[in-house]
Amino acid sequence: MTLKLESLVLYKSRPAIVRQLTDKKLTIEFADESRTSVRPKDVTLLHPGPSPHPRQLKIPIGDPQTAWELLAGSETTLAELSALAFGEYTPAAAWTTWQLVTEGTYFDGTPEAVIAHSPGKVEEIVAARELKAAEEREWSDFVARVAKGSYALDDERYLVDVIALALGRVDSSRTLRQFGRPQTPEAAHQLLLEIGRWLPADNPYPARAGIITGQPNVAVDPLVDEPRRDLTHLRALAIDDEGSNDPDDAVSLDGERLWVHVADVAAMVRADSPADEEARGRAANLYLPEGIVRMLPDELTDKLALGLQPLSPALSFALAPHADGDFTLLEIVPSWVRVERTTYEAVETQLQTSPYRELLAIADSRRARRLAGGAVEIELPEVKIKAAVDGTVSIKSLPPLRSRTLVREAMLVVGEATGRLAQAHDIPMAYTAQDAPFDSNSPADLTNASPSVMWAKRRQMQRSRPTTTPGRHTGLGLDIYVQVTSPLRRYLDLLAHQQLRAYLRGEPPLDKAAVTLRIGLTDAVAGAVRATERLSNQHWTLAYLMQHSDWQGEGVVVENKPGRDIVLIPDLAWETEIYHRPARPLDSTITLAVESIDLAHRTARFKVL
Repeated sequence: MTLKLESLVLYKSRPAIVRQLTDKKLTIEFADESRTSVRPKDVTLLHPGPSPHPRQLKIPIGDPQTAWELLAGSETTLAELSALAFGEYTPAAAWTTWQLVTEGTYFDGTPEAVIAHSPGKVEEIVAARELKAAEEREWSDFVARVAKGSYALDDERYLVDVIALALGRVDSSRTLRQFGRPQTPEAAHQLLLEIGRWLPADNPYPARAGIITGQPNVAVDPLVDEPRRDLTHLRALAIDDEGSNDPDDAVSLDGERLWVHVADVAAMVRADSPADEEARGRAANLYLPEGIVRMLPDELTDKLALGLQPLSPALSFALAPHADGDFTLLEIVPSWVRVERTTYEAVETQLQTSPYRELLAIADSRRARRLAGGAVEIELPEVKIKAAVDGTVSIKSLPPLRSRTLVREAMLVVGEATGRLAQAHDIPMAYTAQDAPFDSNSPADLTNASPSVMWAKRRQMQRSRPTTTPGRHTGLGLDIYVQVTSPLRRYLDLLAHQQLRAYLRGEPPLDKAAVTLRIGLTDAVAGAVRATERLSNQHWTLAYLMQHSDWQGEGVVVENKPGRDIVLIPDLAWETEIYHRPARPLDSTITLAVESIDLAHRTARFKVL
């Protein structure tokens, strides 16, 4: 069939009538009386005409079902199907027949070759369409539930990729895309909170950082059978935070000799053993408000943490303190110690009694020497955050107790002693260094400094870093330093113990290349651990404020910025921005109340009362 004036044609799925016809172009008119000029090859002929206007095409009476039953599994033409289904091949019948073809259930094809589907094919098409319709209804129901802030168990299939994005396991979510929401972990987290699929107690930050949260389960070597110095006659004091269950250091006084005992982890964790490799991959204990994820198996902590058993194996450092705050390292020996566990708070009330009085005097002398050497002591609020199994959060302020100074200085003297020994005997070691502050002209002595000065100084401090080259630690005021007193908690401390023990046994320690490799493997993981702890503390602080929506507290202005003040909230160890007009004086205090919480983005807004 050829095109003629008033033929019925199909253009982009719309019926039209030919109004003008040339060799190269034809003008067609649609049901809405609009016209367009097209090429003949761009249209499909449905009926040669003459056809009424497209808006006048009426659905004829017929029996398409019987027509399909007669033709099922065969091929025909549009004209033949029209005549069979409606008893005529008119423009109206042709258009109605073509709609049956494009609907696709019973027929398919072109006007010249219409295929009548077999019964089996029709069943497949109908079933697929019913399934699609059911899915659309279910999706619509899910959307309605989301709008109401709820979800059903059957909705889990829509939430799988949302949860994966919230945990940082994938980069996008089809469900979020369909909701028109950003493809970010925060947006996913927000949706899950809105519908109650996640609760404030769900902490996504370990997973986002790729941190292992399962406890280690690897083979542990037995304790090395070797001579140990019997130091059980000494009163060994493990002073730690209340609730701590992995003490790895203790102090003793033996006349004028200071002993620092450290859990002898290297006696059971040799270099490149399964436990060593596990700890290396974890870098450090992960301390979360909801609990501790250890870098070493619980079996090791139970056996080696000081004071958990009647007798504890230790690596004990004997030091002779000098009046000027310096010291002499006398010896390092594997030992047995009988450890008495106590807390900073308990010791704080006994500082005028022996042996705490003498230990504090040594610590004060040491501290004075470090401060004279340029040490930077920044005292800003610290808190301890705990999350119970039921999600209840508690926040406890940690005051700057002198008992903490006592313990800190004892641990620092051992770190300095280890550094000196390693340097003198060329023992490859993971030293800890810290470069000078970004602003070298800022004062180092912060004695009696205000919160705003402390705040500004902290921002100027550079991050400490592990290195195989001895270097100054500016913040500690030490020319050399090795972290060595937490081998149960930090891998590089354990590495230092392994190196020391090899030296003490007269065996070759790991070479510098091996130590460098271990530093490289653990430093990035240790950074992720620290970031996870920080983000998790922020998360649980906001969860605490959600549980205490009537919270009110004091804020201290520590920095002025254009249009806003940076305010530190001591009771929460939290910083926030408060808009001002004009700026408030630095170190002035204001009373704040919670205005709103955005848990997914870890932000809180406070108002000034």
